[in-house]
Amino acid sequence: MKLIKTIAIICAASFVFCITSSALAGDCYSWYCKRNKEHLQPEIDPQMKFIEDFDCYYVDKNHNSLSDEKVVYLTFDAGYENGNIEKILDTLKSENVKGSFFILENLLRKNPELVCRMVNDGNIVYNHTATHKDISKLKKEELEKEIKNLEELFKAKTGRELTKCFRPPEGKFSRESLEIVSDMGYKTVFWSFAYADWDNSKQPDCDFAFEKIISNMHNGAIILLHPTSSTNATILPKLIKYLKAEGYSFETVDNL
Repeated sequence: MKLIKTIAIICAASFVFCITSSALAGDCYSWYCKRNKEHLQPEIDPQMKFIEDFDCYYVDKNHNSLSDEKVVYLTFDAGYENGNIEKILDTLKSENVKGSFFILENLLRKNPELVCRMVNDGNIVYNHTATHKDISKLKKEELEKEIKNLEELFKAKTGRELTKCFRPPEGKFSRESLEIVSDMGYKTVFWSFAYADWDNSKQPDCDFAFEKIISNMHNGAIILLHPTSSTNATILPKLIKYLKAEGYSFETVDNL
């Protein structure tokens, strides 16, 4: 009898654990969208449609395949400098193109002059949290602190207010986290194209990277690039010239 009770308790505990784990897993999302080769705007999983309730963007829906005006958004997630961010900025300046930079606290502390240059060159700087934590696992006050800490440090280092657009680290989020970000007055900006460019020890071939980007190009695209990538630093001049020749203009995501 005692053994039966013990087994029953273990089973009950396991059931509760499974329910709890399932609920937590269901509330944590990793951003992705389904690309196509027809140069049309990608689709998102119906389960993630709720992002539209919280001022979130992954494409410019006002500029789609039916629009006569062609627009693209170059966005960069920047956590540190290794020489390539400066090269990216040089290209943007020489091509008279404005980029959207989502930055971390580390870049502000170690390279404040670089962040000031971003702003002075006309690029727009946004919030990527202070320390790149998974926001779906943070409590409300923890997430608010991650965002506010970067705001305050940006103001201290640049003398300016941070523009209120936000990108979740690694594209991880929950309904609750997006609601908190929205309540703080932020737009959340995902992306319609990204590729494996973040590992500096395994950089993709330049021709492969260029072809991958342009084969997935569409009107209203929000392109995510890591500016620490040597491949991106190399191909960016060619990419910008190509997009200009295709009739694209370049916007920053605060205009979404």
